[in-house]
Amino acid sequence: MRALILAGGSGSRMRPISHTRPKQLVPVAGRSVLEHAVRTVRDLGVHEVGVVTGGGTNLVRHALGDGSALGVRITYVHQERPRGLADCVRTAREFLGEEDFVLFLGDNLLPDGIGGLAEEFRARGSDAHVAVQRVPDPSAFGVVETGEDGKVRRLVEKPTEPVGDRAIIGVYFFTRAIHEAVRSVVPSRRGELEITDAVQWLLERGYGVTTSEYTGYWADVGRPEDVLTANRHVLALLPDSLPVEGVDASSTVTGPVRLGRGARIIRSSVSGPASIGPGTLVEDSAVGPGTSLGRNCSLLGADVADSVVLDGTRLAGPAPLRGCLIGADSTIRSRSAPADAHRLVVGDHARIDLSA
Repeated sequence: MRALILAGGSGSRMRPISHTRPKQLVPVAGRSVLEHAVRTVRDLGVHEVGVVTGGGTNLVRHALGDGSALGVRITYVHQERPRGLADCVRTAREFLGEEDFVLFLGDNLLPDGIGGLAEEFRARGSDAHVAVQRVPDPSAFGVVETGEDGKVRRLVEKPTEPVGDRAIIGVYFFTRAIHEAVRSVVPSRRGELEITDAVQWLLERGYGVTTSEYTGYWADVGRPEDVLTANRHVLALLPDSLPVEGVDASSTVTGPVRLGRGARIIRSSVSGPASIGPGTLVEDSAVGPGTSLGRNCSLLGADVADSVVLDGTRLAGPAPLRGCLIGADSTIRSRSAPADAHRLVVGDHARIDLSA
């Protein structure tokens, strides 16, 4: 089996962070969402991974390299412009060959793994196996409609009228039959080649199409608030261990904390779960639960919790920061502490002075 991970798209809901990087490279608990995706398919025993890129090809290549650091071999497939998921499969035809494969959306986070889905695909012997999860509002997703017997009746992409609450979560397993299907579909009303239309094409021609409900944690990390929610969840999975090196005698560290190589905590308090990236300095500061700090950040007299801070950012001053998503190489300074905390969503290279 091979894997095809999709890392294109404009990421409009993640702006301003996605102005300077693909949304799949936004970090959750110290790793990009895309790296989490690669690890998820690797844990299936898949070592040949295709990554479909769009405008951020060079950034994705820099982040993942050849995949050897993650125990896989990565082949990059460039999609000239976003034309839908079925077009991604078309574009990756040479890489996929005749093998079965898992199609995985690179902005999906499934930390509980997808081994059960892969086993069910193999056991049922179907040509397409679609993972779903029940959601309160399925209108933003592809939806699977099933009959009383549990068999798949049809798939609808982002339905305007309700057809059920079983949203497709962006994990599909296919045999080579899907290649004829993606060649046969035409653009939808959105102007895209929909993978749901390709699966529907298989269904209408008697191919085996099955579905199963995913009961683990699933996050579609498409908005800043999704990043913060997913970050809290994944940090809560950290083992209950404390760093030994890099913490001075004047600091207190409680709860699970992951401390990267060369990071230092000086005269500060850190309450886990938290992740502090390599080379980051936390001095005279307070870091609260649910916080992920990137590489080579510096905190000087800062107070931050429940936030994601990207690489190279400097936080200085006592103003409490809560529920923030702060881009790389930014500077946030304050000279006094207001009564209420600040909540910021800031892109790369921002400079903000907070006054009382």
